[in-house]
Amino acid sequence: MRYAARLEELPERGLHAVTLEDGERICLARDGDTVYAMSDVCTHQEFAMSEGVLLPGGRIECAWHGAVFDCRTGAVCRFPATEPLPVYHVAVDDGVVWVGERRR
Repeated sequence: MRYAARLEELPERGLHAVTLEDGERICLARDGDTVYAMSDVCTHQEFAMSEGVLLPGGRIECAWHGAVFDCRTGAVCRFPATEPLPVYHVAVDDGVVWVGERRR
């Protein structure tokens, strides 16, 4: 697992961009006690997912063209995206958010 952020840095319900020590850009999505980790690069046109919107039901919408993905699985929920969004294992321990390997 790689250090990503302190939980207090994330909005209670919203998105937060981080760059891991290896340079990988990650979008953290927090919905209360639940934290998701996904690529911060939309698979449709490479726009920052962290500039988008966290939707109800654990979904994220890209701000550029409106593609929607499931934060848990990366599955495309709405076009124009056709490729799933890479998602990562995430853990929160003692107020620290850790990001693991890609789920797919």
